[in-house]
Amino acid sequence: MKVPYVDDKPTQGGFGTPSDDDLGRMIRNTVESWRPRRGPDWSGVLIRIANSGPPAWLLYTAASAALVVILLAAFLVGSALQIGALGPQPVPSNLH
Repeated sequence: MKVPYVDDKPTQGGFGTPSDDDLGRMIRNTVESWRPRRGPDWSGVLIRIANSGPPAWLLYTAASAALVVILLAAFLVGSALQIGALGPQPVPSNLH
């Protein structure tokens, strides 16, 4: 929106402060002339998201390291709590 320049110290021959009616008319004309586009610009959004994130190799390396840490922690916790096949198995003692 273009508005006239307003200075604190008006000089002779310069623009004065626009009246409330003029300002209201300018705002109303700008608002009435605005038309939304048809739907969101998904291709532009996806390109901006892809360019703003970390590089793919860094993301995959970090995800792989996190997966290794999670699997190792699950193995150690499962061994300590004797869960499933990680714990000691009972030996049949019905031999006479």
